[in-house]
Amino acid sequence: MKVRLILAYIGVVLVWTTTPLAIKWSSVGVSYVFGVTARMSIGLLCLLLLALLRRQGLPWHRLALLSYLAAAVQLYASMLITYWSAQFVPSGWISVIFGLSPFMTAFMAAAYLKERSLGWGKLCAYSLGVGGLIVMFSSALDLHELALQGVIGVLAATFIHAASAVWVKQIQAKLPALQLITGGLLLAVPLYLLTWYWLDSGVLPQQIQPQTLYSILYLGGVATTLGFGLYYFVLNNMQATNVAMMNLMTPVMSLLLGYTVNQEPLGIKTITGTGLIMCALLIYEIVNRSQQRNDTKLSAITPSKV
Repeated sequence: MKVRLILAYIGVVLVWTTTPLAIKWSSVGVSYVFGVTARMSIGLLCLLLLALLRRQGLPWHRLALLSYLAAAVQLYASMLITYWSAQFVPSGWISVIFGLSPFMTAFMAAAYLKERSLGWGKLCAYSLGVGGLIVMFSSALDLHELALQGVIGVLAATFIHAASAVWVKQIQAKLPALQLITGGLLLAVPLYLLTWYWLDSGVLPQQIQPQTLYSILYLGGVATTLGFGLYYFVLNNMQATNVAMMNLMTPVMSLLLGYTVNQEPLGIKTITGTGLIMCALLIYEIVNRSQQRNDTKLSAITPSKV
């Protein structure tokens, strides 16, 4: 079990590290709309085949349908904007900016779910995160004019991703991850096909480069299916602190991967902005774990009401 868990953890880190670069490569020589539509269609087919092999159907009660809708918001809107933005920014930046999603989730959870997710320690982390984002904006201005639009696009996609997560939690349907993703893709894929028809007239590219084809297959067959499955396996069998470390590892590894494999720029501003955001995430996780321990101790000494 321990070996399987370690291998699954390594698998998740590798998938999260390589996904941003694969997103960028999946649109080389083709439109970004075709790239994301092909990925999500392949992912849905893989998930339906997996459900058939495991003989697991999808629940269709009201809360399940609402959960599928909430997941589809992330799978369609957030991913479509991410693919559009990937045209203008280095792939590693996508992972770095998406690292801000825990902060956005915490703010929305405090506002809509009344969770105790704020405090001075976390506000300090948020401030560092915002500072890192400002540095990333400055770095984008040094690249080219469209890079700033790309950063704003990834930031918007991150916000939608966090909002979708809070909405799913608010519904509380408690669906298994693969069922949630499959249901969300059943709603999202028709929207992608309509978008592809609207923007690209539904015309298939005459030629697809091997790099592009392999990236699409990897994203659809591995990142969308195996990646999520491994992540939730790790989440259910490993301490949350160890899982949270993946959020600190993958942005840095994605930056280095883009720099070494795709010759993406890695200047001092990018390194500084990434460092601030990673420090913010580290402080956030330390404060969050401390708060959870204090809440556990408080609940243990507080008499229950009968």
